[in-house]
Amino acid sequence: MSRKVIEITQLGKQYRLGQVGTSTLSDDFKRWLYRVRGKEDPFLKVGETNDRTKKGNSEYVWALRDINFSVNQGEVVGIIGKNGAGKSTLLKILSRTTTPTTGEYKIKGRVASLLEVGTGFHPDLSGRENVFLNGAIMGMSKAEIRRQFDAIVDFSGVERYIDTPVKRYSSGMYVRLAFAVAAHLEPEILIVDEVLAVGDQEFQDKCLGKMKSVSGEGRTVLFVSHNMAAVKSLCKRTIVMRNGQVHFDGRVTEGIAKYLEALNPSLNNGTIEPHHRTINAGAVFIRHLKLENEEFSNGNSIYFNNPIHISMDIAFEKDLNDVLLDARIGSNDGIELFHSMTLYGSDLLQVKKGMLKARVTLENRLQPGKYFISLGVHLSDGATQEYLENVLEINILNVTNTSEKGLIYDFKLGYARMNANWQITN
Repeated sequence: MSRKVIEITQLGKQYRLGQVGTSTLSDDFKRWLYRVRGKEDPFLKVGETNDRTKKGNSEYVWALRDINFSVNQGEVVGIIGKNGAGKSTLLKILSRTTTPTTGEYKIKGRVASLLEVGTGFHPDLSGRENVFLNGAIMGMSKAEIRRQFDAIVDFSGVERYIDTPVKRYSSGMYVRLAFAVAAHLEPEILIVDEVLAVGDQEFQDKCLGKMKSVSGEGRTVLFVSHNMAAVKSLCKRTIVMRNGQVHFDGRVTEGIAKYLEALNPSLNNGTIEPHHRTINAGAVFIRHLKLENEEFSNGNSIYFNNPIHISMDIAFEKDLNDVLLDARIGSNDGIELFHSMTLYGSDLLQVKKGMLKARVTLENRLQPGKYFISLGVHLSDGATQEYLENVLEINILNVTNTSEKGLIYDFKLGYARMNANWQITN
């Protein structure tokens, strides 16, 4: 029977917005004294839920609240959720970077954490010196670090620069060496935040392989990522965070579905609300969306091989030149399958202040299942004006007795070979 290596009970973390401490040394000392005696924080206030999309009335916010779960030895657990859901705060507490406001946690074993690029590295020290420094912080002897040193350098791929101060490293080199140190110095528990996204694809694949082998050796991995394909391939269990609380704890496929549902709140008659906007620069707003459904007057189900029609009203607060519109289709696993943009060159849109109507027709070669559509407005220099991630959910239904083949996906090119047609009217 596997033993529990992490136990979390009624864990909470409250922040006072715009403030550090309690403003006086005597009050900070009083808070510490209450904590060591096992009493409740005397300055604890009734705070608001951690919802970054809404303006609050209180200066206190619960980044985490009433977190309860345990992790067994050898488990690989994916912790997923929207930005601001509390994932990183939870990992910082487990890494002892910060302390909880309420509740408690118990960890059995040595912890190695990689929370940000360069965590635990001193910029003026060389890569070699930082390897030994990190090992010492983790409680490793110099002999143990020496034994693993060659493997760390080989895995990181920065051998040529190992005696160069790390402040001269790129972010990719930083994270390569940092992950190599964290994974090779034999921690019982490995905590990895989103930093792997900084590395290239080859290194990300190496890291996922290493984390699989680490878990196979009986060590525990907590993995935070927005890459659902990586979570699905690596983890056997997911914890979905929402507004500082555990929203779901269970199987990976169900957890990913819950996460994507949070990214895709239902539209109110097609009207876009502020919480739908993933990115907005303040000059362009998609005001209304409609899935023009030929099969069902209401609903988001479409039969296989029938085209997908999406119309939108886009408000421009000022004149903009060289505008591009784009539509993307993602799978239920969070993998982008198809991407279409209005054309560059002479077809770039020159838009006057006011309302623009756009309609895109996407060829439907998708296998039956659930998919998500993202829409965006960009400038030709790459500046994003408006982006709605996973704003529309569609369900592709099978057609009985069809001889048609499903999605044609080109793995070399990395996208589905489908057609798209854009119509723009002022």
